[in-house]
Amino acid sequence: MLISRLPERAARRLALAALTGAAGVLCFAPFGLFWLAPVVWLVLFALFVAADNTRQAALNGLAFGLGFFLTGVSWVYVSLSVFGGMPWWLAGTAAFLFCAVLALFPALAGGLFKRWQPEAFWQQALYFAALIATVDWVRTWLFTGFPWLALGYSQAPPSPLAGFAPLLGVHGLSLLVALAGALLLRWRIGVPVLCILAAGGFGLRQIEWTQPVGTPVSVALVQGNVPQEMKFRPEAFFRTLDLYQQLIEQHPAQLTILPETALPVFIDQLPPEYVQELQRSVRAHGGDLITGTLTGDLDHYWNSAVSLGSSASQVYSKQHLVPFGEFIPAGFAWIMAQANIPLSAFSRGPESQPPLAVAGQHVAVNICYEDVFGEEIIRALPQAGILANLSNTAWFGHSLAQPQHLQIAQLRAAETGRPMLRATNTGMTAIVAAGGDIQAVLPAFTTGVLQGEVVARSGTTPFIRYGNYGFLLLAGLFVLASRWPRRR
Repeated sequence: MLISRLPERAARRLALAALTGAAGVLCFAPFGLFWLAPVVWLVLFALFVAADNTRQAALNGLAFGLGFFLTGVSWVYVSLSVFGGMPWWLAGTAAFLFCAVLALFPALAGGLFKRWQPEAFWQQALYFAALIATVDWVRTWLFTGFPWLALGYSQAPPSPLAGFAPLLGVHGLSLLVALAGALLLRWRIGVPVLCILAAGGFGLRQIEWTQPVGTPVSVALVQGNVPQEMKFRPEAFFRTLDLYQQLIEQHPAQLTILPETALPVFIDQLPPEYVQELQRSVRAHGGDLITGTLTGDLDHYWNSAVSLGSSASQVYSKQHLVPFGEFIPAGFAWIMAQANIPLSAFSRGPESQPPLAVAGQHVAVNICYEDVFGEEIIRALPQAGILANLSNTAWFGHSLAQPQHLQIAQLRAAETGRPMLRATNTGMTAIVAAGGDIQAVLPAFTTGVLQGEVVARSGTTPFIRYGNYGFLLLAGLFVLASRWPRRR
C-alpha cells in the first residue's frame, strides 16, 4: 500500500535499495566478495543523495536494511521454527519483525543524512561514512546489542583493509569502507582513495603489533556434531558422553577444547567416574581440557566453560546472553511460550573474569556470540595470550550463520593480535592466526578433531589499549569536517 502511493521514481528507488541490500550479503562470508562492499554502499550513498526529502531517504535506508538483514540473518527463522519448535507462521513473523528492527538503523542513517545533508560532495561522503559506521556501533549495545553483519566484518582477511583492524577495530573498518564507497560516486576521486586505503592496509598488515611468547602449544578442538534435536534428550546422553571421551583419548594434546554445552548437564551431575576418566586422559599428557557445560542449579544456572586436567579446575561463565535464546526480555514471555527452547533463563556471569590458566598459558574464553563484542573481549587482555570461543551453532542449521561467525572471529584475532581457537558442535571449528588468517578449519557438520599448534602472544594493539575510542574520535572528526563552513 505504501509503495502504491509513492511516485513511480521513488518506488523504483525503494526496489533498488532492497536489491542492493540483499546483494550486500555477498560481501561477507561464505561468499567473501570484500571488494564489492564499497560498490554496494556507493549505491546506498547515491540513493540518500538523490532522495527528495528526509522521509524518502529514511525509506530507502529501511528498504536497504530489509533486503540486507532478511537475506543475511535468515537463520533466525531456522532457530525459531526448526529447532525452537515455534509454529512456522509465528517464527516467520518474529524473524521478519526482528529484521525490520535491525533495518531501522540504516533508515536512521538515511533520515539523519538528508536532514542535515552538507552541500559539498566531500563533506557528504564524510558525513555518510560517519553515520553508517556509527549506527552499526549503536547496534552493538542498544537493547543488549546485535552487531552481526556490521559492515567492517566484510573486510576480514584476505582483505587488505584488515590491516586497520588493530588500530580502529571493526567499526573503524566500517567507516573506511563507507567513505571509499561514497567517494566512488566520483570515480576520479574514489579510485585513488580506495587504492591508498588498500595500500595502507597492506602495509599495516606487515606490522607485528604483538610478540610470540613461549613455546608452541598443541591443541585439539573437538567438533562432536551432535544433532540439536538430540542434544538434551535423555536417551542420547550417554552416547554423547562416550563420543567426547573417545575423541579426547584418540587425539591427545596439551590443550583440548570441547564446544558450548558439550556436556549438557550440570557439571556436578556428571557421573564421578566419567569426570575422573576425562581427568586421567588429559593428565596423561600433562594437558588440560576446557569443556562447555552448565553450572549452578535449576534456580540459578550459568552457561559455563569448566577446565579439568593438570591445572586447578577453573570456571568461566557467559556474561553476554542471547535475548530469547538464553534470557527472556521483559514482556516477551508469551512469545517464548510458543517455542520449545530448553534452559532459556540463564543467569549472567560476572563482567570481570580472569583468563583460565591452562596448559601453561592464559586463555581468554568466550562463549557463543560473545565474540561479536570486541570491547568485551579485550577485558581479559593483555594478560591472556590466546582467545578461545566455544559455540553451538547447530541451532541455525545449514545456513550462513556458521561462516559469518568464523569471519567475526577473524576480526577479533586481527584486532587483538591473538590467535583464536574455535571449538564448535557442528561448525566451523577452526584455528585463526593472530593476524586474522584462518590457519585450519574442519568441514561443517562432520564429527572430528582439529589438531594443530598455536603460540601465545604478548603485548597490546591500539585497539586493546583504547577500544572503540579511536573509531569514535575519527567518526567525530568526520562529522565536524562535514559541518565546516565552505568559503564563499
